[in-house]
Amino acid sequence: MRKFLTLILEKLTEQLRKNDTPVAVLEESNRGNLDQPRSQKASKKRKKKERNNKISADLPQELLPLISSQKMKLISIAGDIRLDPDKTESAFLARQLVQATLPHKNPGNVPAWSRKNGDLTLTIRPGWDEKKGKIIGYPYGTIPRLLLFWITTEAIRTKNPRIELGDSLPQFMEELGLYPKGTGKRSDFKRLKEQMIRLSRSTISFTQSSDRSYSWLDMQVAPRGMVWWNEKQPNQRTLWQNWIQLGEDFFNAITSAPVPVDMRILKALKRSPLALDLYAWATYTAYQTQQNGQSRSISWGMLHEQFGSEYRDVKDFSKKAWRAFTKVQLVYPELAVERVQGGIKILPSKPSVTIKPKKSKKSTLPVEN
Repeated sequence: MRKFLTLILEKLTEQLRKNDTPVAVLEESNRGNLDQPRSQKASKKRKKKERNNKISADLPQELLPLISSQKMKLISIAGDIRLDPDKTESAFLARQLVQATLPHKNPGNVPAWSRKNGDLTLTIRPGWDEKKGKIIGYPYGTIPRLLLFWITTEAIRTKNPRIELGDSLPQFMEELGLYPKGTGKRSDFKRLKEQMIRLSRSTISFTQSSDRSYSWLDMQVAPRGMVWWNEKQPNQRTLWQNWIQLGEDFFNAITSAPVPVDMRILKALKRSPLALDLYAWATYTAYQTQQNGQSRSISWGMLHEQFGSEYRDVKDFSKKAWRAFTKVQLVYPELAVERVQGGIKILPSKPSVTIKPKKSKKSTLPVEN
């Protein structure tokens, strides 16, 4: 599979260099200003289509039926990263949230949800909806993960627990790599606002236990905030700023020794919460292997407990996880991962981003290595 993807990527890279096309093949049109004239947008769409047609024409025709539009986009972004590896869009995530992650699917109406990684346990308790007299619900899927990356990056950049979300919902969505289009129950507008409130009102706990000790930290994500976004009129700017105030413990936790990642890769993998989790974990693990010069092997059973407890069984998880790893490798070619008997092995690899943020106040959050 990797040889297949490498062949496609090499063809793409060769075509890009030959035609001297811009580095950003597909993202270029998505970064346009929302206020551009319709004719200019239409022109960009035509150019995008022409570029894709050129790429398709230069690839072996027997491979084209096997390439979905989603994979084609991954290939294009991978070409961008290969041609300009230093053009990193840095983002960050708390190390503990790399080791134990949010739910992939909605846990439903339960009082608490947990995920384990060895002695480290992540527990989430949802906020309460006073008006409806029931829980608000759990943050799950890709959107709260993108929000956590963005919030952590902003907290590090501003050194301030008050995070300004701006007065424009479409603009905020573009920063997360979401497309400000469409309305209705399943639109990104509605889901973004809902997941923002679910995440902000949640309480996240980390506990670490052994035969001799038991430590814990209960953190309310954002005890204060204000969101005025109206998903029915998403393009309408509000008179008031949207903001959240991170809890002190949560702010200290996410800004203390976070894991750097590439926002370009996050946007490329945004359709899969599992791929987002495995990418963040892989670049952190790659950093560890580079530091000690030793490979790290981990069983599918351990990865299932750490990332995939929602999946039916370890066998089902291993299939989906390996497919996710192939996507990660496509946009993060420095990652050297092998499938071995009963699991995977990460060989000494270069992390996708090597920027080290300045450390803030030391966190008391338990750490699982």
